[in-house]
Amino acid sequence: MESQWGDGGSVDLDDTRLENLSPEPLLTRDYETRPSLVYERLRNEHGPVAPVDLLGVPAWLVLGYRESLQVLQDNDGFPKGLENWRARSEGRVPADWPLGPSLEVNHILIQGGPGYRPLRSAWDVALKPFQDPRHPQAKRLKAAVTAYADELITLVGQGGRTGVADLSAQFSRPLPLMVASHLLGFPGSQGDDALMDMWRVLDAGPDAEAALERLLATLAELAAGKLQKPGDDFPSYLLAAHPDLSLDHLARELFMLLGMTSDHVGILISNTVVEVISGEGSVRASLSAGMVRESMNRVVMRKPPLVNFVPRFAAEDTPLGNYTIRAGDPVWVSPGAAHADPLFADHVASGTTISTRAHLSWGAGPRQCPARELASTVAAAGVGRLFERFDHLDLALPADQLPWRSSPFMRGLRSLPVRYDLASEPVRPAADDPAPGVAEEVLPDPSARQRSSLWRYLTGLIRGGR
Repeated sequence: MESQWGDGGSVDLDDTRLENLSPEPLLTRDYETRPSLVYERLRNEHGPVAPVDLLGVPAWLVLGYRESLQVLQDNDGFPKGLENWRARSEGRVPADWPLGPSLEVNHILIQGGPGYRPLRSAWDVALKPFQDPRHPQAKRLKAAVTAYADELITLVGQGGRTGVADLSAQFSRPLPLMVASHLLGFPGSQGDDALMDMWRVLDAGPDAEAALERLLATLAELAAGKLQKPGDDFPSYLLAAHPDLSLDHLARELFMLLGMTSDHVGILISNTVVEVISGEGSVRASLSAGMVRESMNRVVMRKPPLVNFVPRFAAEDTPLGNYTIRAGDPVWVSPGAAHADPLFADHVASGTTISTRAHLSWGAGPRQCPARELASTVAAAGVGRLFERFDHLDLALPADQLPWRSSPFMRGLRSLPVRYDLASEPVRPAADDPAPGVAEEVLPDPSARQRSSLWRYLTGLIRGGR
């Protein structure tokens, strides 16, 4: 068999089955510190598709940009849904596989089969009021982002008008979680305990399992409340668009929105801040010209928060790259690797403030992320407010010494230490003023906020830095 690859020349396809290969482990120390070098080594050895070992389970990793598009855009040829995974059906995936729990939660990002289409349609309907800027819900959301950002920045300022702060822990991570709480319709500061549990789950520490149980119970309780008394929020809209959703299923969808959006957006905010303040002139020019989103496009091209998508599975034996992917084989598309594919990256201009929008950070094809506009809006508003509120921001460590955390899916900063000079009191532009009555809805009662676990944690960071 032959395949077209590279400059158009034909190469012999390798018919070796995935289970008969001895792939190298992907999630190594090298991968955590310099994933680009790992991708480059795999590309040089295997071409645009490489066999890898994911914590004891073999899989295909798609490194090529063109091949990634082929997989993402062909939902019939490469469907999602763990029921399509041959090795799992044959009992060859260990019951204690570390990635199992995150993939077994059957929500919108994982689900395949006939149930996906009505679920995706419901998501699109439920998100539209928050993603369409003409809707009052979208205006309230933008007001909430600005208000929460101001609240966090003011808290940082309690440590002094000049000083050192960890913008990851004190801004980038809590901001999208607070916005997600707003979307979910948690009353007052009631959602703050859930946000702290979401943090524990994302960090995968020793208390992650107990935190996950508490979080799912909290979300199920929230879902039951929305069923009894719908509100002007995402879970109520999702239930209205998909009345057949069970409370358990709705809780899983809310978990996905809370976890995926918050971690993705938090990483995107931090990465954008680093690119802007680390001295790259073209990114600074984009921001000074008011092109925050264009700056974000450039950032996700170089450092996408979501470095590997959840798996898809070949519907039938399919040539891809230099290999034949057998029916039921798991295929993991890597935007982090695809963006570095020389056949793609060499065509991306590096010296202009206008970047390509051809990045794959939100996916592509019919299963592109349904919340991409929402996430982009939150990140852009957060980054914009940050640079409005600080007269000066500078990295407290050289950019190449910033600590990174990697997982099979995400890659972000463990911390973002900066030196700052806080500007004068915030002045919200008239164009951003919310409609009458909106401001009161955005922030919870201050005394309730101060009693919340999230606020106690953030206040502790200020006191600990003094």
